[in-house]
Amino acid sequence: MSMVLPVVVVVAYLALLTFVAIRARAALEFEEFSLAKRALPLALVFGSLAATLVGPVYTIGFVGRGFKSGFLFLVIGLAYLAQNILVGFFVAPRLRSLENCHTLGDAIEQKYDRKCQIVAGIISVGLCVGFSAVMAKAGGDVLNKVLHLPNWSSVAIIVGITALYTTFGGLRASVITDAFQFTAFATLLPVTLILALIFHLNGGAAAFTAQATTATVNGFKETPVIEIIGLLVAFFLGETLIPPYANRALASKSTHISRNGFILAGIFSIIWFLVMISLGITARIMPDIPMDTDGNRVLLSLFRTVMPTSGYALLLVVLVSVIMSSLDSLLNAGAVAFTQDIVKPFIRLPNGTALNIGRTATIVIAITAAICALAVQDIINGLLTCYAIWSTTVLPALILGLWIKHPRPLAGILSMGAGAAVSVALWILFVFDLGWEVDVCLPRVIIPGLASSLIAYFLGHSFGSIKHGA
Repeated sequence: MSMVLPVVVVVAYLALLTFVAIRARAALEFEEFSLAKRALPLALVFGSLAATLVGPVYTIGFVGRGFKSGFLFLVIGLAYLAQNILVGFFVAPRLRSLENCHTLGDAIEQKYDRKCQIVAGIISVGLCVGFSAVMAKAGGDVLNKVLHLPNWSSVAIIVGITALYTTFGGLRASVITDAFQFTAFATLLPVTLILALIFHLNGGAAAFTAQATTATVNGFKETPVIEIIGLLVAFFLGETLIPPYANRALASKSTHISRNGFILAGIFSIIWFLVMISLGITARIMPDIPMDTDGNRVLLSLFRTVMPTSGYALLLVVLVSVIMSSLDSLLNAGAVAFTQDIVKPFIRLPNGTALNIGRTATIVIAITAAICALAVQDIINGLLTCYAIWSTTVLPALILGLWIKHPRPLAGILSMGAGAAVSVALWILFVFDLGWEVDVCLPRVIIPGLASSLIAYFLGHSFGSIKHGA
């Protein structure tokens, strides 16, 4: 297949995306950079949430998992659906109702104290860097296939273009480009599945059903129950209100829009998982795709098999858009958290200074993520690593703080500290000392880490004093 057309189409798309972002207008104040002046309508909240959540892990990664283990990960994905619906009904409206709140750190400061805000800010920025590195790794892999550049330069192109429009446009540019990209990939990837099923499925529905049954049965047989439990917990908690999602809740016009945006995004996610896993199962039937194909490369291999050159070029554009729509949200969320939760508690920041710090932080986070991306081996495993940290640190303190009438600052600080200490210690032991696979050690990290976080929280709540002035 000639690569001239795919290269031209991808380069043209990146130029068009940059133009769209520039037309979105540069942010002129920190409120616009961080929360788009809290004026996002339902369509943009839903589109941006959906574009962010179906990043490369839930496209490239889920196609690979469908190829290897059938519908096992669709069952696990139900936990993600449940999480979004529960957040929409019970958490996002409470978060949006808080006054003068730009970040999760702000929410934690209002419920606990400034020390808790700083700790939450440090963890939030660190996790945004980690998630961004995973996205950059996936983007580098796609561009590497198209442009045949060294991996580091492919990563640099993806991160550089995304950082450019995010630095100047802030959340507004991120949301508008996300909506633009959402339209592209939510249309073209399902079309790919339809084309594959109609024109390339040898054996028809019977062959698909047979491969789905075989892969799913083997997937459940080869995956220990404790691992399945750990994955369910990870997908239920791992992305719950991570900074980019929290920013969408806070930036919505009203609590009603915040609630409905999460519910609709959750419903969309399970449809997306079904399509991606079905693509992976379809790839099992293609004679040109060996069964030992690396899971991260199944989707690209499927594209090459079923699509003409022009279609292949368009679908590469879709993958690039999927990656950038997640990456821009993470860069913006990390920069806002750094400004609001780490710098502002120590220094009084006029609006212009806060905006400049946010823009500088965007660039620094982007560079750090690009460097870290070179060390990421597997995008699903990279994501699960981030899940293990987030779900055992900031998340328990945040959820409990939103629901408990008078949360104690000691509870918040102990919960985040204990969750982080146990999770990191176990991760180092299992992954680096014992050399276990991430899938195997995840439940052995996330379950004790979450338990430690909750125990520490209730100890702090029992013995700590109420926040002064509460």
